[in-house]
Amino acid sequence: MSDALNLSGGFKDPALDAARAFRVALNAMSQPGQIFEMTGIEPPLPLSEAAGALLLTLIDHETPVHLGGRYNSPAVKQWLSFHTGAPFLPAPQALFAIGRWQDLLPLTQFAHGEAEYPERSATLIVECDQLLNTGSCLTGPGIKSQTFLNLPDERGLAANAALFPLGLDFYLTAGSQISGLPRSTRIGGV
Repeated sequence: MSDALNLSGGFKDPALDAARAFRVALNAMSQPGQIFEMTGIEPPLPLSEAAGALLLTLIDHETPVHLGGRYNSPAVKQWLSFHTGAPFLPAPQALFAIGRWQDLLPLTQFAHGEAEYPERSATLIVECDQLLNTGSCLTGPGIKSQTFLNLPDERGLAANAALFPLGLDFYLTAGSQISGLPRSTRIGGV
């Protein structure tokens, strides 16, 4: 892939497209387990369309990012550097991280917040093969009674939720689909 191709694929109308993507990101986090569409860009592989749009929306030159597994590639780094200026740092110093579930383990390597500052925790973007409203039962704030979502690791995500108000927040992405999973969501029971 040429350098020009690595730098293309961002938002066509950055202000308007980023505002739309931000609205989708907010909706996904405020309505856990619901699946939304996030489109409008063509990031380099292996980034999905939703993950790329989310990164361009939520990170900037002051937001440390950790790239896990095959996402830690020259093409992804160059693309994100060009569009956001974000620094790439090891997991303990990152505010955002992206990768497949196994690329982001152990979860303990990421900042989980502090008692006085629970918001000082990382947000992980987990790339999945698909998102479906089946599988694990989700309850809690933003969910009317219960909903279901196929999670990459119900036990690991439930352990994270048990740390509330500390813990990590998650976005799950697949293709153009995105779903939010804040640390306040209870997993695996009604």
